[in-house]
Amino acid sequence: MIDQKRGKRIYLTGFMGCGKSTIGPVLANMLGWNFYDLDSEIEKRENMSIVQIFEKQGEKYFRELEKEILIKISEKDKIVVSLGGGTIVAEENLFYMKQSGVVVYIEASVDVLYNRIKSKTDRPLVRDIILSSNPKEKLHNLINNLLEKRLPFYQKADITVKSDSSNFGKNVDEIFKKIIWSLNEEN
Repeated sequence: MIDQKRGKRIYLTGFMGCGKSTIGPVLANMLGWNFYDLDSEIEKRENMSIVQIFEKQGEKYFRELEKEILIKISEKDKIVVSLGGGTIVAEENLFYMKQSGVVVYIEASVDVLYNRIKSKTDRPLVRDIILSSNPKEKLHNLINNLLEKRLPFYQKADITVKSDSSNFGKNVDEIFKKIIWSLNEEN
């Protein structure tokens, strides 16, 4: 169950392309809350794209920045936060999110993820593969490998919602109902 304090912050996690940034603003609007996209907040602060941050500063720098901005955003109440696909892998981030809010894993199959990200060159972990020759097999392998590593972390979420269809409204309704149900069960 979700206590009232944790119910004031919702963290959307899942692999890139699962729909976090599409679902998040709609869910926030339904709740009358503010929406934050963690990657967008990082880009604003650094005044460069995520790809540029990875290229110029490296992933370690990016992950430290990600943690810092996550904590800063999470000082607010009544927020929905779309996380980067790897944010939850840092144990410190996962612990913090579980203590301060509700973690929602938006799950999608490898094929759906592939179709959603196969032309996205703004994602540093897949950019080089997408721009290479014969990217289909390489991208499928990368998604499988990363998903396998991240799945144990994603599975620690409070709520899981499947997002294999393009009906994001249905996903938002399901998340909304599960959160309201959990909050009501606690009282």
